[in-house]
Amino acid sequence: MKKILVPTDFSPEAENALKVAAQLAKKHDCELLLLHLLDLPLQQISELGTPTELPEAVYFMKLAQKKFEDLLEKDYLQSLSITHTVDFKEISQGILETCKKNRIDLIIMGSHGADGLKEMFIGSTAEKIVRTSDVPVLVIKNEHINFTIEEFVFASDFKNDNKDTYKQAIKLAELFNAKIHLLMVNTMGNFTTTATAKVRIREFIEGNTFENFTTNIYNDESVEKGILNFSQIINADLIGISTHGRQGISHFLNGSISEDLVNHAKRPVITFKI
Repeated sequence: MKKILVPTDFSPEAENALKVAAQLAKKHDCELLLLHLLDLPLQQISELGTPTELPEAVYFMKLAQKKFEDLLEKDYLQSLSITHTVDFKEISQGILETCKKNRIDLIIMGSHGADGLKEMFIGSTAEKIVRTSDVPVLVIKNEHINFTIEEFVFASDFKNDNKDTYKQAIKLAELFNAKIHLLMVNTMGNFTTTATAKVRIREFIEGNTFENFTTNIYNDESVEKGILNFSQIINADLIGISTHGRQGISHFLNGSISEDLVNHAKRPVITFKI
């Protein structure tokens, strides 16, 4: 892991994400890229000129630069390699383009939690980033004075198309020296026997040399509740799930489960694209 992207709207939630990113950058010698996006109406821009020619755009640009100046004076950011950028783009598009252009290894973003995603991280935007990002997305909701990962839940249906995401999870676990808790959630509408589930999980992890893991089949009313309840029982430090790109979350996770987890989980959530 060499480059971490932190999109920011300068909110307390975004700063919580930045503090986590700063800890990771110091520990693993990473470069931080801070991004603030000004989402101006495209029709207005085309009619009046380029973004930098609009008086209001210039105002918001200068305001963002001043906020960056103040932010970069924070003690926890000193001695780090940091690049900050202000751009005029639709938020999710700007984040994804920045990742591709700068070869970002990890996105860390802030979330307001159960009351919805605040300001620039409104639900549809956050889910679009989670669904379409080619790099892992770590969502932080609370302040972490000492961000460590010891207990890492990897929730999956353990179908073959998820194997690459598990390899990404292993790399993360090795980075933090964490234990992975492989979790398959059973529901009434999609039930699998324990014997069948164990065989599926065993075949899923076959070929990987990572040994610091547990295997868990958990029954609950829904997949989301199962993941949250199991994570609470073991006091997990991180929840990991796979996404299916534009098709949404993987087979066993229906609807907007990724967004639901981001909103409702009190713990950090990381997503890996299949």
